[in-house]
Amino acid sequence: MDATRTLIQMIGSVALLLWGVRMVRTGVTQALGTQLRRMVAVSSSNRFSAFITGMFATTLLQSSTAMALIIGSFAGRGLIGLSAALAVMLGADVGSTLAAQLLAFDIKWLWAVLVAGGYVLYSSRESALGAARAIIGLGFLLLALQELSIAATALREAPTMRIVLGAVGGEPLIALGIAALLTWAAHSSLAIVLFVMSLAGGGVIPVPVALILVLGANIGGAFAPWVALSGSPPAARRVPLGNLLMRGVIGLAAIPFVSFIADEMALFVQDPARNVVIFHTAFNLVVALVGLPLVGVIANLLQRWGNEPEVSIDEGKPRHLEKSVLDTPSEALACAMRESLRMGDLVSSMLQNVLTAIEGNDQKLVKDIEKADDTVDRLHEAIKLYLVEVSKAPMTEEESRRLLEILTFTTNLEHIGDIIDKNLVELAAKKVRRQLSFSAEGLEEIRGFHARVIETMRLAANVFATRDVGLARRLFADKSAMRTAERNAAESHFVRLKDGRPESIETSSIHIDILRDLKRIHGHLTATAYPLLEAEGDLAESRLKQKSNRDSQDDLSLPVSGRV
Repeated sequence: MDATRTLIQMIGSVALLLWGVRMVRTGVTQALGTQLRRMVAVSSSNRFSAFITGMFATTLLQSSTAMALIIGSFAGRGLIGLSAALAVMLGADVGSTLAAQLLAFDIKWLWAVLVAGGYVLYSSRESALGAARAIIGLGFLLLALQELSIAATALREAPTMRIVLGAVGGEPLIALGIAALLTWAAHSSLAIVLFVMSLAGGGVIPVPVALILVLGANIGGAFAPWVALSGSPPAARRVPLGNLLMRGVIGLAAIPFVSFIADEMALFVQDPARNVVIFHTAFNLVVALVGLPLVGVIANLLQRWGNEPEVSIDEGKPRHLEKSVLDTPSEALACAMRESLRMGDLVSSMLQNVLTAIEGNDQKLVKDIEKADDTVDRLHEAIKLYLVEVSKAPMTEEESRRLLEILTFTTNLEHIGDIIDKNLVELAAKKVRRQLSFSAEGLEEIRGFHARVIETMRLAANVFATRDVGLARRLFADKSAMRTAERNAAESHFVRLKDGRPESIETSSIHIDILRDLKRIHGHLTATAYPLLEAEGDLAESRLKQKSNRDSQDDLSLPVSGRV
């Protein structure tokens, strides 16, 4: 029973450790993410300044994986050279070890002070939510380490644990592989190193085995961002690949010497936990000392890999949905807004082309519209999934409202694309099949109606981008004007039917359906104004006039039934 309780305690402590690391990372990113990315972008003029910048930024961020995603994104867009990017990553690897050095000291009792102080800051100042989150996360880290130390002490004498660790200790490559996989799954080398530190400090594992596990954690920490950027352009993937190669080669070369290193370290420092974190930092310093002079050579070798041939641009592939800013909702929402506006441009192009398809007999244009709708559907799906990822980070009320606005806008755009593809294009095809022609007046009405919808499309995009309440009121007011325009167009069409105009009679159903579908598109566009007007309190719950007084009078005039 005691062993089961101890195991449960250890599992919970590891989960709390991972959560604490995540809270520190997301808190620092929320508070300083924009400044850190700007600093990295402008401070990479040479390899040494890039190294220092990477070390400083990652010391605050406490995630070399997050830094790899940022630098990979910069390299993919040509904002930083590959040599400088690799130098930043070498600095990031060293910076990520400094927190482990601090946490190795006996300061676990501070967890209560940090959690209480972070909670007070969180409750008192909304502008300091990121800093408060980071402080609370650091408190959780210390609490998790305290609980891990207790559990490790209890597990030290467990026979099963001795057998398992003895088998792992006899196969260093297996131990290294297990640590690498755990680090890849956790996306945090810091958390795994701290876990290993607790096991070594509690005497559960010997120091040589702990050092091999640290090597595996470092290799796994470099492997995680390479996997995360697997769908990115080659320029972005080269950065984590170069870091993985440098860590991997030196890590594998160090395996035969871990016992010697452990013995030499024991002569100077008797604390096994402290030796683990010292080795962790020393390993990354060695990688930096070896790799920094060679970043130019490594960059040249990497640039020969993955030179993919030029291919046509895939419009359905997102261009602005940066995964590296997901922990900073304000920036991530700005990225989603840019992608949504690009999606709006594609839908606007479809809307403009469909009039040409209705007027003429261009089958190629019809195919282009169908392909564009597929592109719009793919972008909508990508934006939706991106917003789901954004929502996992802590957001303010305003950011949550903006996320919903973006989701609503893109959903309406997707519906508009379907109306164009499934309805208007089919009406154009029906007109061609039956070899019909609109009357001159009827065609002019459709053109005028279409031009009004195009203008509304432009206004809706501006409302979405600027969130200007005045523009939103204009957009909403256009809905009433559109109803009047539709009614006038229908009346004019029925007048022509009454006069017996052959073209009007033949195209009557197509004509009315086109006007109806354009009005549906207009309704989806004016919905862009609703969230802003609701927030301002400008929208009534119903457009129906209150007739309670009149209805009461009518009730008095009703005939009285003879039934009781």
